Amino acid sequence: MRMGQKIQEPQAGANFHIVAERVEFENVSKITLALVINGQRRILQSGSIHYPRTTPEVWPELIRKAKEGGLDVIETYVFWNYHEPVKGQYYFEGRFDLVQFVKVVHEAGLFVHLRIGPYVCAEWNYGGFPMWLHFIPGIQFRTTNVPFKTEMELFLGKIVGLMKEENLFASQGGPIILAQVENEYGIVEEAYGIGGQLYVQWAAETAVNMNTSVPWVMCAQRDAPDPVINTCNGFYCDQFTPNSPSKPKMWTENYVGWFLSFGYPIPYRPVEDLAFAVARFFEYGGTFQNYYMYFGGSNFGRTVGGPLVATSYDYDAPLDEYGFIRQPKWGHLRDLHKAIKLCEDYLVSSEPTHVQLGSNLEAHVYYKSSNDSAAFLANYDSSQDATVQFNGNSYFLPAWSVSILPDCKTVIYNTAKVVSQRTVADSAFAHATTACETSIAPSSRSWYKEHVGIWGNNSFTSLGLLEQINTTKDTSDFLWYTTSIYVDENDTSNQEKEGLLLLLSLGHAALVFINQQVVGFGYGNHDSANFSMTQKINLNPGNNTLDVLSMMIGLQNFGPWFDVQGAGPFSVIVDGLGNGKTDLSFGEWTYQVGLEGEYLGLDRISMANSSLWTKGELVPVNESLIWYKVTFSAPQGTGPLALNLASMGKGQAWVNGQSIGRYWPAYLSPLTGCTDNCDYRGSYDASKCQKDCGKPAQTLYHVPRSWINPGENLLVLHEEIGGDPLKVSVLTRTGQEICAVISEADPAPVDYWKPNSEFMPSGPQVQLSCEAGWRITSIHFASFGNPQGSCGAFAPGACHSNVVSVIEQACIGKDACSIPVTVDTLGNPCPQVLKSLAVAALCS
Repeated sequence: MRMGQKIQEPQAGANFHIVAERVEFENVSKITLALVINGQRRILQSGSIHYPRTTPEVWPELIRKAKEGGLDVIETYVFWNYHEPVKGQYYFEGRFDLVQFVKVVHEAGLFVHLRIGPYVCAEWNYGGFPMWLHFIPGIQFRTTNVPFKTEMELFLGKIVGLMKEENLFASQGGPIILAQVENEYGIVEEAYGIGGQLYVQWAAETAVNMNTSVPWVMCAQRDAPDPVINTCNGFYCDQFTPNSPSKPKMWTENYVGWFLSFGYPIPYRPVEDLAFAVARFFEYGGTFQNYYMYFGGSNFGRTVGGPLVATSYDYDAPLDEYGFIRQPKWGHLRDLHKAIKLCEDYLVSSEPTHVQLGSNLEAHVYYKSSNDSAAFLANYDSSQDATVQFNGNSYFLPAWSVSILPDCKTVIYNTAKVVSQRTVADSAFAHATTACETSIAPSSRSWYKEHVGIWGNNSFTSLGLLEQINTTKDTSDFLWYTTSIYVDENDTSNQEKEGLLLLLSLGHAALVFINQQVVGFGYGNHDSANFSMTQKINLNPGNNTLDVLSMMIGLQNFGPWFDVQGAGPFSVIVDGLGNGKTDLSFGEWTYQVGLEGEYLGLDRISMANSSLWTKGELVPVNESLIWYKVTFSAPQGTGPLALNLASMGKGQAWVNGQSIGRYWPAYLSPLTGCTDNCDYRGSYDASKCQKDCGKPAQTLYHVPRSWINPGENLLVLHEEIGGDPLKVSVLTRTGQEICAVISEADPAPVDYWKPNSEFMPSGPQVQLSCEAGWRITSIHFASFGNPQGSCGAFAPGACHSNVVSVIEQACIGKDACSIPVTVDTLGNPCPQVLKSLAVAALCS
């Protein structure tokens, strides 16, 4: 069928054919073992990349790296609140150009899994729901509620229709092979009772009736009705079973790490455990696996959910927040994908045959014929290594690992054995040799001191404390609560009275002022946004002004009935004035939505030369509610920038009018809970492996290069609690330090293995490669023998041959090189000793 011809809608129970002019998909249907594409059963590797968490200029590069990493599919949510910010008014431009993103994926030759939802969770503000939805009379989210279902169906139809108009479904020759309705509803369904069950049925029927001609999925939804496929989300999904034998075993969210929250340590997931989870999934009959996230990106502006989720959405992903390859995670997973790909024909040909090899030891064998098979050997013990006998051969299996044998005899990959290159340091901007830091000249700074309390004529008065979200409608993070406290003027002392202010809040943070002077700051955390403050205050005789600036840090995005969770103070009591406790909670309060600086638009480029700004040499520092403005020159290069805000307290930053997100370096994580070397063995959870205890969750903030002008650039900071803008700097990356250590006993690179070969055509190799645009410019260390230390801190061992000249000859001036780890290449400094080659190099 050619485009433009009428497409036959699939009949119930029948296979349906999809033919495109260029890609020529034939079948996209559900079977017991896999998805069928172009008439072939496929094993698919997928990765999540959310288009608004980066800029369109880098979409092609990210997708190229994903493809080179072995992915077949790109998975993304669709973000309703930004696509329909006002009911009936749609936006699909810039970072939110969904159609262009899907087309970029298509041009790269990859498929798309479009997770329309429209609830997305995703640590995205309000779970992706637009705030106007909340104010529709009689509405209840995510249940059998007519107003909600009406709006949800309209948005689903809008997105499906847009994809059809652009011929982006596989049946039209496009890349979209899967679509998702709802998201992780099974986790909360019980809270909605019978209404939840009816809603699931309705959502599935509504999606199927959209006639996309591709399968629909519901993730974490055990009761997903046929023909919708229920899929698994989690750190491990090998034991997951679909709710029907006619549905393939699919894993829509394999968490590569975890999201970052203000006031928490940085979570990470060792690649050995991640690879183990993936290998186990396919060992147990999996067909589709998606990394959440493959590239996390940044929560620019006020897009992030919460509460108190950080601006960085790095997620310890194979591609870091800035789009750089994270090693060894990217390389070790690429090798895993290659190994599984070599087994694909076997995995889609039969159900596995299980063989118990011992305690916590097993094999799964996939047969194409009686003498043609592939195998997975697994040691799922969390501490004990083992040697097993299989098919007459002996195999060493480290604890918590899987070996892959595409010919049922040769181990070409083990999940615990990392042979890909590594990158020195956790951060792309960590080392002086690979990053350039430039201070921003203080002489060019200006500032504007924010007015405390009610600042405009659009304030209003009400009895009692109002809930914040219903009051601001999320148009601002801020709501002023203002009232007065009276102290008896007939007191003969005529002196200040000391009292005690007791404030209870639903969240997320609050600054408290007495008579325009800040007296306290309170805040919650991601797991418990509510907080209390007990603050000594001094009051003058007569009336005293109490101003509370309540702050939001991302709307809740997860949990049952999350959409009606409130924020802001709900109890304010003053004690200690000699007349008992005075409850101000039900008195008269005056309210002002937002800050004066927001109303004036101080973040906008058009206000850069406004007379409102104060200029001077003595820049105020460590003051609350102050705006700073500074210009800086564009750093050299074409790569992304990082803004170092370690000296600031809490606030938001803009570069050339673009918000790079909220910052909060003053909120330090607990001193305990981190480990220098996290043991990958044993089940992982989000708190198992953490780093940077006692430090801010984030100090570096991503500035996309496309937001930078060639000449002068404008930086605006709104500081809420006090910081030092004189120490703010800009960093660019100038190179990367890479290293590898490979033993003579390690396997050859996965892609060197050939089927029906009696031996590997090559032995182990050190393979080094630079990011695009860089080349290997120097070799810092190269030793063949028994080198000591680790990446970034190598030292010669007792057996040592300095092979720097050999490595230089093979690598200098190249973007990639490969060195065989053999005595023929490197010499033999100590015969009869198992030797390793350790190399450290600089790309620039």
